[in-house]
This record gives sequence, structure tokens and C-alpha cells, in this order.
Amino acid sequence: MNVLNKKQTDQFHKKGYTLHHDQLFDSPAFERLERIMKEHLENKGTRLSDELDTPHFRDPRLFDFLMSDEALGMVEDILGPNIGLWSSHFICKDPFAGRRTPWHEDSAYWKGRFDRLDKIVTIWLAMDNTFPENGCMGVIPGTHINGFSDYENVDTRNATFAEEIKPDSFDLSKVVWFELKKGECSLHDGRIIHGANANNSRFRRCGYTMRYFALDMKLNESHPDNRQHKIYHARGSNLANNPLIYL
Repeated sequence: MNVLNKKQTDQFHKKGYTLHHDQLFDSPAFERLERIMKEHLENKGTRLSDELDTPHFRDPRLFDFLMSDEALGMVEDILGPNIGLWSSHFICKDPFAGRRTPWHEDSAYWKGRFDRLDKIVTIWLAMDNTFPENGCMGVIPGTHINGFSDYENVDTRNATFAEEIKPDSFDLSKVVWFELKKGECSLHDGRIIHGANANNSRFRRCGYTMRYFALDMKLNESHPDNRQHKIYHARGSNLANNPLIYL
């Protein structure tokens, strides 16, 4: 059964994103995910709240959400029936302190890791209400077909990454901000230009990203960033014979 309607899937393929203004999980499931996220934030040690990458490597409870029919049904509407789990990330911007997310393409950080990068989709699940003042994500529609942009260095004291797309490479006036209520989600193509403001409000902004790829893509196992990275079978057939972990 389709989770997304035709308008949503058409928008994703044409513009590189779509929004889902329904609750992804029911209340008991979402409340459980909130408790898990709270544990990870409480036990983050010296890491910042926006640095909780691949928590599912350490916490198998998260597979209940990553491999859920709700999430995978949505991804299948975009990628088709053969799906692998690529990564996940708790990313939080604390009140008055959350760093800005520089304008970037996720795909720029994955050069060489797959044979191609055209079938990766990220679900960004809002764990809090998100709006521009607390650093919600924004995208430049249609830029998922542009290829790689040119980058320049930025100060990581105020930004989550050390590089940013050069400002003359895109039209900032075209940004679409993803205002989501807690429990709603967005989906974006791994190649789209996106970013987020710093959190200058008194409201926390946390999200859980769940990232998937189509299983006709081939992982480059010799790439140094792939040697310790785990990818999982989520649904369908392993068409490219990737080194998947089966749960």
C-alpha cells in the first residue's frame, strides 16, 4: 500500500524533496523513540548534540523504526521495492546554541562510496516542532540534478561542517523551509542543496534522519570510509550483491 500520494512522489522526483504532514509513527512508537533519543543525548559525553551519528550501530532498538513498515513503505514509493539502510543520525540544535548547518549536498560527502548517487533518500523525522527560528531545514528545489557544487571552508565553531557551497553557486531566494510539527517528516534526495540556520530561539530542534539507498546501487567496498561502515538489508532483493547485514 502506498504511503505517499502521486503528487508527493512526482514532487520528489521533479524537485528533489517532499513533505509528509501526517504522523509517521503512532503515539506509543513515537514516544518510545523520544525516550531512546533522550538516552543518547544524556550519554553523549563530550560530543555536541548535533554529532550523534549512526546511533543504530550501537543501539539495536532503533531498527524497530528504521525497518518499520511506515518508514520503508514511504521509501519504497520513491526508490522501489529493493531497499538498503545506509545510515541514521540524531541531530539536535540546542536552544540559543545550535550551530547552523552550511549549505551542502549530502552526496558531496559520499563521492566514490557508491557507483552512483542518484537513488538515496533521507527521511527527516521531526522530534520537535521545526521552524526557521529554531533552525529547520531548507532546500533549493530542483538542485538534485545539478551535479557537485564548488565548496569553500567555513568556521566549525558556528557550523556543523567545515565546508559550504560557495554562495554564488545557487539562488538563496528560492529556499523552501521545512516547517514540520513534531512527528511529521520530510524526504529529500541525497543530491539536493540544503542547509539550516542556527537555533536562535528558546525551543530545541531535534530530528532523526533515516537514510536509505536502492539495492541496484553498488557499494565501493575498497573506499576507506566504507570499511567500518555497516549497511543493512531493509526490503526486496540485493540486486548489486552488496555486503548487507541481514537482521
